[in-house]
Amino acid sequence: MTIENKVDVLLVGSGVMSATLATLLSELDASLSMAIVERLPKIAAESTDAWNNAGTGHAGYCELNYTPENIDGSIDINRALAINASFETSLQFWSYLVEQKTLPHPKSFINATPHLSFVWGEADVAFLRKRYTSLKKHHMFQDMEFSDDVATLKTWMPLIMQKRDESQKVAATRISYGSDVDFGSLTRHFVAHLQTKNNFNLTLNTEVKSLKQLANGRWQVRLKNLITKKLSTIDAGFIFLGAGGGALKLLQKSGIPESHGYGGFPVSGQWLVCNNPEVTQLHNSKVYGKAALGAPPMSVPHLDTRIINGKSALLFGPYAGFTTKFLKAGSYLDLIKSVKTSNIKPMLKVGRHHTDLTRYLIGEALQTHNARVATLQQFYPQAAKLDWHLENAGKRVQIIKKCDDKGGKLEFGTEIVASQDGSIATLLGASPGASVAVQAMLDVIERCFATQMKNLDWQNKLKTMLPSYGQSLVEDAQLLKQVRGRTLKILNLL
Repeated sequence: MTIENKVDVLLVGSGVMSATLATLLSELDASLSMAIVERLPKIAAESTDAWNNAGTGHAGYCELNYTPENIDGSIDINRALAINASFETSLQFWSYLVEQKTLPHPKSFINATPHLSFVWGEADVAFLRKRYTSLKKHHMFQDMEFSDDVATLKTWMPLIMQKRDESQKVAATRISYGSDVDFGSLTRHFVAHLQTKNNFNLTLNTEVKSLKQLANGRWQVRLKNLITKKLSTIDAGFIFLGAGGGALKLLQKSGIPESHGYGGFPVSGQWLVCNNPEVTQLHNSKVYGKAALGAPPMSVPHLDTRIINGKSALLFGPYAGFTTKFLKAGSYLDLIKSVKTSNIKPMLKVGRHHTDLTRYLIGEALQTHNARVATLQQFYPQAAKLDWHLENAGKRVQIIKKCDDKGGKLEFGTEIVASQDGSIATLLGASPGASVAVQAMLDVIERCFATQMKNLDWQNKLKTMLPSYGQSLVEDAQLLKQVRGRTLKILNLL
């Protein structure tokens, strides 16, 4: 079979991760030839699509699972700090691209939406107050507000407080300059700009059938057009597997030693959606609560204002469920086909140690509409079930990996897996996902383009795009003030 195309960089999957990496690399070296291969007929149609994506601006402001309570009763804020710093990196990159006219007006992909945490009951109010006190001391969260005053809360979240029992103990925290990000729109903007370049190619309806590394270190990738059934081959110097739930299967096809031991635990999701303007106009924020006992982190309940393709909607959920699909447009055989001799032990161990999670997910999937609305009414007591309908969200594939003490471990974060020679890499896992795409793809570049990263041109370009690059926003309060002030202004988030 003849090699029909040769590129410096091949990106498999057209989601936000691939588009972000391609855009970063294009800015760093405009001469790089690149191609994106997507199995679906349109780009950003899986987890990146706004209706599928649970992560719409995760910044650590309101997600209570990012600040767990330690055994001694103290609050661990380290993950919230790291996620907040990573999201600030994304904001810097988008701001730079807006200034360069690479991205259109910010409102086409990001909108100001306050971030709130909301709890009820004495124990949870005490937890939230303690969380607030711990975060408020740090410069990254110094603008956070706390209130347990009913009158104040009615101004922050009128829909949620509407006719609520005022004898119930409630409290909330708020960051006024939170945001809602339509990652589907953002990704389509990225790809549209890349398509203006002569050395970029996008191929849809095309699936990767095999990956083989050649003696010279490059990769030979066999492709199949799902419409014409025609086979072709592409030669790539570097491959990024940005295929979301499909990344594990492709990583296994690569055969690299680093792929051994990884498995996947798929979780489905659903939203209750309201389009009634009489309801939606009363709510303009993201309000997160505490997850139910035994719930996975991606199932933290929240009542979300979402701007999707320029239109406002109100979503509640996500309701998790058990699935064997790794992609929304995937196969029910995905989980079974992912089992290999190298990962069967950790997958079996995780299955044995997480039977409670499996039971929880099955229970969620079997809920009635009335049961889902009853959960919503804990947030919004006046919710009428006729105003809300169910929409299916995307699939999330959590990481299963080898673990010395238990044999297998279920991870709820994300992890970059790369070959030793840096010629192929992927991102596994789900949360916090798209919100930290820029930082995640910077990590890929640092690992896989180490030689180029020593080039002063690359270093200087990175500092132009990301003023905080090479410095710590967590440790440098003055730097954060400068960076945040700039991005909030450029992106119209103030």
